[in-house]
Amino acid sequence: MTTEHNPLLELSPQNLRAHAAEALTRARERSVALTDAVDDEDLVRQHSKLMSPLVWDLAHIGSQEELWLVRDVGGREPLRPDIDDLYDAFQHPRADRPALPLLGPAEARAYVKEVREKAFDVLEKAPLEGRRLTESAFAFGMITQHEQQHDETMLATHQLRQGEPVLHAPEPPRAPAVRLPAEVLVPGGRFTMGTTAEPWALDNERPAHEVDVPAFVLDTTPVTCGAYGEFLESGGYQDRRFWSEPGWAYRQEHDITAPRFWHREPDGWWRTRFGVRERVPEHEPVVHVSYYEAEAYTRWAGKRLPTEAEWEKAARHDPASGRSRRFPWGDEEPTAEHANLGQRHLRPAEAGAYPAGASPLGVHQLIGDVWEWTSTDFHGYPGFSAFPYREYSEVFFGPECKVLRGGSFGTDAAAIRATFRNWDYPIRRQIFSGFRCARDPRPGEAG
Repeated sequence: MTTEHNPLLELSPQNLRAHAAEALTRARERSVALTDAVDDEDLVRQHSKLMSPLVWDLAHIGSQEELWLVRDVGGREPLRPDIDDLYDAFQHPRADRPALPLLGPAEARAYVKEVREKAFDVLEKAPLEGRRLTESAFAFGMITQHEQQHDETMLATHQLRQGEPVLHAPEPPRAPAVRLPAEVLVPGGRFTMGTTAEPWALDNERPAHEVDVPAFVLDTTPVTCGAYGEFLESGGYQDRRFWSEPGWAYRQEHDITAPRFWHREPDGWWRTRFGVRERVPEHEPVVHVSYYEAEAYTRWAGKRLPTEAEWEKAARHDPASGRSRRFPWGDEEPTAEHANLGQRHLRPAEAGAYPAGASPLGVHQLIGDVWEWTSTDFHGYPGFSAFPYREYSEVFFGPECKVLRGGSFGTDAAAIRATFRNWDYPIRRQIFSGFRCARDPRPGEAG
């Protein structure tokens, strides 16, 4: 079984600690920027029943860091055991959190600062071997990813926030003036899915295992706003034929007529993006669509959503070597040339804007820009073992959640790789979700 090579495994203990410290610091700088961008009134306000107040996310980040790094890895005395239940995501639904006796903005900021100081002391002194939780600094990587995931959640809360724009970023690169093929044929055969070699991989990415995937055809890029607009203009939202039974029921019940944040004007489609009202950009991947909407589009187009295994094979498999890579372009970490990640930009880039990030078969933008819905229900891989706690993945297994892949412009590089698995309910539209189409080969097309 040939799998990816991870440079993290070659770091000395000193360099591994430095790497973990840098990852934690980058996550905290982003958390601070997202919460400092608004005043205290906005921090404690619930901008949508779908989301927590920003101040809850901030203190929750600190609470998880205290539980795992300060108490568990460090063996230190608890700082605030009195707030454990308040910031347990399974104890209180998001809609109910504003009514809790939460830490105020100043107290939350002081708490996460104190926790971080103690966590860095633990990082400096804790052995990074002899225990699975600390091997290769896994616990520090887990907490980094947790914070970055909540940063993306807070970014989604900013998108739901009413008022003047408070977040700013440069525009993403434009796509080169090169016409890409609409589709790519992915040859059939076995490949290695999942990982055993990735030190900071989470439990649902493990273990690596062989999967046989028949040949299929995949869109070269995610579906663009322009292409999705054709579905809208053709009456796709009113045509029952393209929708699943639950999708059609949800569309009708909530009067969904377009992607979230889109508005029809006499001169065309407009959208609201982080407080900015703008014309829908034709060449960007469509974002803020549910699984049901993505599924309906693919049926209208005479295609389907890819399975999770198909998506990962397109993203990782190198036909020349037979290896599964960490990323479509290879094993090296993402750079600004490879993918639109880390809130570097506040929108998806145009389709085809990252040629350096393409897979060996020529599939583009599999990492970054928009999370991509797949048709696969969220389950564990063969041999799955929950670690370090069931609530991260296992309690969500089942047909209720669909797998999303690839990350978005709001996902940090520390929290994404070609094996990374996200999941959500098929009704979700506030997340930075898009999709691409797949289909079975026509007779003779697969060789």
